[in-house]
Amino acid sequence: MLSFIALALLAHALPIECQNLLKHKLNIIILAGQSNMAGRGGVANETSTGIGTWDGVVPPQCQPNPSIFRLSADLAWVKAREPIHADIDARKTDGVGPGMSFANAVLTKDPNFGVVGLVPCAVGGTTISQWQKGEFLYEQLVKRAEMAQQSGGVYRAMLWYQGEADTVNEEDVELYKGRLKTFFDDLRSDLHAPLLPIFQVILASGEGPYIEEVREAQLNIGLPNVKCVDAKGLPLEPDDLHLTTQAQVRLGEMLADAYLRFKPRSLQSNNVPTPCSNFVPFFIITAQFLWIILTFS
Repeated sequence: MLSFIALALLAHALPIECQNLLKHKLNIIILAGQSNMAGRGGVANETSTGIGTWDGVVPPQCQPNPSIFRLSADLAWVKAREPIHADIDARKTDGVGPGMSFANAVLTKDPNFGVVGLVPCAVGGTTISQWQKGEFLYEQLVKRAEMAQQSGGVYRAMLWYQGEADTVNEEDVELYKGRLKTFFDDLRSDLHAPLLPIFQVILASGEGPYIEEVREAQLNIGLPNVKCVDAKGLPLEPDDLHLTTQAQVRLGEMLADAYLRFKPRSLQSNNVPTPCSNFVPFFIITAQFLWIILTFS
């Protein structure tokens, strides 16, 4: 009896639009790469300690949105808010990245897009060799992406921004293009998404002298459904390595424009109800419902 009452109360509490959303797919956007994808906008290093501090400034384009969720480190969907990589790139100080700006721009320009599920996976300072199949970062990415799909999502794209750490060593530069191709191919294969759209950010900076060589490798990747968005010229923090907050906002908007130009026609006409302010994904609702039963039965 109590379980029936709990279910009735839960169904009654959800607006009709929210109940209808349970019939639709979460639009999964994977975020991967290194620090400029994780986000260092607004982060400054203390000269005395070398420890980064974030200024806490969140631009309007990066504010939380009731239709934008992120997959947390413990594989739970939560409302997305900056810094969205805080529990993923946990050993560094994270700030504003391009993910929230991207998602908000997509929803602004396509109000029928539906609910966005961001899957943050980026970790600062990582080389392309650390993203190869069998390595921790690769396996974590696959695990998180699969979890997002199994919880009711569909892969829409991966936003990829990496390469600064590979500008230091000449041997790494020479192997970069091949390693990048292998990473993209393996990921698509393991996610069973052979044509997964990948939006690759072309370097704006680097840790070493071979920035142009890595940029050339990125621009000439030569794989289907890999689109390039060039970050060159966007403003950098005083460290001349990381994008500023406003640069991250602009990059997110550039990625959104590239995505919407590419987006399949079938997705553009997706019949998705207008999201409501207190939408909760199905699996969160289920967990809350079970908690009610266990507590009061």
